[in-house]
Amino acid sequence: MNERAWDRDTLPEGQEKVVAVRQMFDAIAPRYDMVNRIMTFRLDVRWRRTAVKRLALPAGSTVLDLASGTGDLCIDLARAGMRPLSADLSFGMLSADRSGAPRIQADILNLPVPDGAVDGVTCGFALRNLVDLPAFFTELGRVVRPGGRIALLDVGVPRNPLIRWGNSIYFGRIVPRIGGLLSDGPAYRYLPRSVAYLPSPEQMLADLRAAGFSDASHHQLSGGLTQLMVGTRR
Repeated sequence: MNERAWDRDTLPEGQEKVVAVRQMFDAIAPRYDMVNRIMTFRLDVRWRRTAVKRLALPAGSTVLDLASGTGDLCIDLARAGMRPLSADLSFGMLSADRSGAPRIQADILNLPVPDGAVDGVTCGFALRNLVDLPAFFTELGRVVRPGGRIALLDVGVPRNPLIRWGNSIYFGRIVPRIGGLLSDGPAYRYLPRSVAYLPSPEQMLADLRAAGFSDASHHQLSGGLTQLMVGTRR
């Protein structure tokens, strides 16, 4: 059997990364939600609800959830009275979506959405899986109407040295074992390493502001285990 890109010690880049990410999420889709709940002790539920709250859009707003996975954020958006739309590169994830939201398989760096068509965008734990973050932020600036909002979640690097040390042990050693027992071991070894793809918060904020979100701000959740960026399209 050919070695999969996420099996290797080196992280894939460019188009190889696009293919690897799609195939990996296709593979882990059936048990993705269960593994997430176990390995985060259900904190992932709290993080998504915080993102929806800080999106701060009124009921009835149309919100595009990108890299939507199995639809968790779409469910939370609908509960808040918004109208979610789901987009993901992985057909396996879309097939496992249980939100009932309209969905489309798409490269979220090149969305089949008109300019200024949505009131907001959410994205949960996918920034590190993209090949070009500045291009993604520019695409957000294109599809979100003036005055619209974004809320972007991803894993973080805690500032507190003790929390950072504990998180590195848990995320780097224990999470892959949980993933190996319940799903695809190599995929859950890749996911902790994929944090290396993320630029600094300062760089991401600068790129977001350049893309039209002039008030973009960065927030650490749960001591920095997760990071949230929010902003308004000027």
